[in-house]
Amino acid sequence: MASIRDIKRRIKSVSNTKKITKAMEMVAAAKMRKAVEAVLKTRTYSNLSWETVMHISRMANGNTSDLHPLLSKRGEVKNVAIILITSNRGLCGSFNAAIINKAHNSIKKHEISQGGGKVGTDVILIGKKGESIRFFGYQIAADFPKLDIVSEVVEVIPVARMVIEDYLSGKYDKVMVAYTDFISAAKQVPRVKQLLPIEISSEDEYLGIVGKDTRIGLDKEFLMDKSEKHLTSDEYEYEYAFEPSPRQVLDEMIPRLIEVQLFQALLESNASEHSARMAMMHQATDAANDMVNELTLFYNKARQAGITNEIAEISAGADALKES
Repeated sequence: MASIRDIKRRIKSVSNTKKITKAMEMVAAAKMRKAVEAVLKTRTYSNLSWETVMHISRMANGNTSDLHPLLSKRGEVKNVAIILITSNRGLCGSFNAAIINKAHNSIKKHEISQGGGKVGTDVILIGKKGESIRFFGYQIAADFPKLDIVSEVVEVIPVARMVIEDYLSGKYDKVMVAYTDFISAAKQVPRVKQLLPIEISSEDEYLGIVGKDTRIGLDKEFLMDKSEKHLTSDEYEYEYAFEPSPRQVLDEMIPRLIEVQLFQALLESNASEHSARMAMMHQATDAANDMVNELTLFYNKARQAGITNEIAEISAGADALKES
């Protein structure tokens, strides 16, 4: 059994660690509240902006290539870019590992869907921890800084402009974004969604939601099904007037849409990161508290054993003196 001095030193060390993890939990909780507030404020705008472009695209009667090049599909996908959003620091559990593995698995599935051929994949990083995706053999095309609290869309404009220019130049045939979707403080789900070209044939389930989402923060009107509402958003009739022309309007509108969707993905990831870190630090604090209690019990046992030995030695000495 360890000495009493060693146990006391261990208790002090674990107690200091518990103070640190508790402080980190409180900091993460404060950041999480700000990040979640930002997510809830922007979701509805992000969804409605996506819905507007979807309806405008449908007005082209399927001839999206004439409407705008960012809406047109390419026959064979040879080169793909994936924007990977991770954290700058660790101590957030499996947050980074989950989204990196999700991105890797998504690329593999994409290669299978393309007939099993090798698809050239470049990774664009937002967050330092994404660098570990190098171990899968992917090339990192660019690395952008990431703030703990994102408040303005201007912070994602350089990324959005780069992928739009590369897509229009033909460098990439498809652009995807890998992010962690914030469901609640206890649940975060890694997702990979297509950013370019903009798909108008199917509604994106989460990134750019049109009509249905069970997460918090959306208007209840979007959660009603046909049994509760006579007309859904897809059954409305829309009529748009373009000035000066549809192409000029979409030239300005679609890049802004890409920026908004990328900004929303970054906000979702930030809220998820701080939630995961808060949960991990809470678990670490509880574990440290349990360890302190266990070490205190060992300390009391060792102290009691020492006192018992001293009493036994004193009694034995007294008996020896009597016999003499």
